[in-house]
Amino acid sequence: MLAPKPRLRLTAAALLLATAAGCSDLDETPGQGLTRSDLVADVAAQLAGQASRTYEATYQLAGGETATIAQAQKPARAAYVYPGGKLLVTTDATTECRTAAKPATCTMTSPPTPTSPPPPAVFRSADAKGMVTPATVLNLLNRAVLDADLEIDQHDTTIAGRHATCLTLTGVDGAAARDFSTCITNEGVLGSFSGVLNQTRVEVAMTSYADKVADDVFEMPKAAKLIDRRGA
Repeated sequence: MLAPKPRLRLTAAALLLATAAGCSDLDETPGQGLTRSDLVADVAAQLAGQASRTYEATYQLAGGETATIAQAQKPARAAYVYPGGKLLVTTDATTECRTAAKPATCTMTSPPTPTSPPPPAVFRSADAKGMVTPATVLNLLNRAVLDADLEIDQHDTTIAGRHATCLTLTGVDGAAARDFSTCITNEGVLGSFSGVLNQTRVEVAMTSYADKVADDVFEMPKAAKLIDRRGA
């Protein structure tokens, strides 16, 4: 028989929250106290809310390279700039650009809709280059919510001047990364990620954050070769 996994370890602040709710047993059912699923679901919801924000964040990647995530509203659009590539998600198209060769090559596919957001596969190129995207981290957290045997450590920190809630999760069943750590800022922005994702070690840490975005971050590379597959 397998040995039982260690109980959830939380910071004093989280324990006070559980006590204020009238229960100090973190394994009790929802509605009777703070549970593992509650904690992960809260952080996942916080990250999901970033889709409605306007911001630009710069990240330090493993090996010393950098990446950028930018979002703006009205119209809604997002850009992910990483070593060797750029991914643009707008109301007109989802465009993946490969920038390692000159000229760059950009492939346009159908734009997302409210009922049909970009599939996880769209973000694999960025993930493969060491820039884990919010969509990937959100998918990992949503998988963790369903794991009743999950082990979690939680703490608060400050990243690039922003308060963040951090989780270390161990043994997430069926996820692309079974063991990982991530921090999400109060704004719902990805602050950091560390883990083995699809057999590749990924280390991401936000180094700067701004509530304003330069318009050119949403533009395709100059002189890029364009392949339009939106009608395919």
